[in-house]
Amino acid sequence: MTVAIGLVAALLVPSAAAAKQTPDNGDVRAAVSQCKSERGATKATREAFKAKYHSMRRCVRQNAAEEAEERAEARANAATECKAERGEIGPEAFAAKYGTNRNGENAFGKCVSSKAKAKKAEMDAQDKKEVQEFKAAAKACASERTTMGRDAFAEQYGTNRNGKNAFGKCVSQKVRED
Repeated sequence: MTVAIGLVAALLVPSAAAAKQTPDNGDVRAAVSQCKSERGATKATREAFKAKYHSMRRCVRQNAAEEAEERAEARANAATECKAERGEIGPEAFAAKYGTNRNGENAFGKCVSSKAKAKKAEMDAQDKKEVQEFKAAAKACASERTTMGRDAFAEQYGTNRNGKNAFGKCVSQKVRED
């Protein structure tokens, strides 16, 4: 009985570990690029970036994990769509549409690959849009802080006792409004 439980546990541990996506080099490169873009070059965007992430390392770690999850989700959704399409049009038509080798046996892989790339591109476009919204919110908050003065700005947006988190709270609020 103990041996059987041990064998089942040994089989479950690798499958649970495989379920969580780990970032690969492509995910890390994409995350670095996104973090650099989000950090921007202006004082306002850099201040907002620091308020949000505290460091480039934390930003890269968080965004690389999100990239890995997006990649896995795009691939899973693409596989489901390809199975459905193959069922609808039939295996021969599916092989003719997607297959690139002489017998069309690579059709499913080519279908999944093309659909996953398209879905990942959509997700990346959404990420870029969110980065632009973040940068615009940071610039708007910097302008508002200049207009109303630091003390009034801290009073309006700050939630801690000294109002030092006002800028980050302002940016967060403006991003949610958009």
